[in-house]
Amino acid sequence: MVLSALRCIVGAMEMLRLSPSRLNDFTNCPQLYKYRAIDQLPEPPSIDAERGKLVHAVLEDLFEFPAAMRTIHTASELLPKKWLEQLSGQPELATLVLDEKEWMDRANSLLTNYFTLEQPASFESSFRELHLERTISDEMYLHGYVDRLDIAPTGEVRIVDYKTGKSPKPGWEAKAFFQLRVYALLYWQNEGVLPRLLKIIYMGNNKVLESSPTEAELKSTEKILTNIGQEILSAIESSDFPTKKSRLCDWCFFKSICPAHQK
Repeated sequence: MVLSALRCIVGAMEMLRLSPSRLNDFTNCPQLYKYRAIDQLPEPPSIDAERGKLVHAVLEDLFEFPAAMRTIHTASELLPKKWLEQLSGQPELATLVLDEKEWMDRANSLLTNYFTLEQPASFESSFRELHLERTISDEMYLHGYVDRLDIAPTGEVRIVDYKTGKSPKPGWEAKAFFQLRVYALLYWQNEGVLPRLLKIIYMGNNKVLESSPTEAELKSTEKILTNIGQEILSAIESSDFPTKKSRLCDWCFFKSICPAHQK
């Protein structure tokens, strides 16, 4: 069994390496988690995911400019440069993007939407792509990358996540905030400061979701992710990763080899 992607060395102890995305994979379908984290099967790049990476890269660099220059004009000028960098690192994207003009127009449209939802010239961002990590038990290590973390002059902390897709339907907001609550938990435990606001910016349909986490919510989040981690450890020990059929199967690259869909 290949466990190199699952376990890391912390001191002399071997630990399960967890992230919000991998926790989400296991929750959605343990078999999907196995394909990605244990078998490490290759997946072709997703055009939507790659467009999201491009827009994220532009917004990350935008805050390197003085406040007065954080405009849609600057973002649009950054776009071709970041696209060339992305192509340099992943040449295969040239075959995925069949119409480069349409690709760039769509990315620029998402950036334009961002500026209707937030005014980056009006505040300073403290961190972009901030890596948070913590050992949460003798068996588990948790980490993740925050799109943006802002610390106000008063000390209040805001954690921001960019999404280039559309906001969830009513009733699914709690699931959308799970990732940010994990980040808030890590920051709270590491820094002793409870984040004041969690913010998700959906550029796909110009929506913003906000939540103010409480200590009780973050403690509950810790219990949830610890329980999921224990389930993953049990699945690894037993080599039992059941399938979980859902509407998500239609977007899963591994559907053709998944036991749940074999005739």
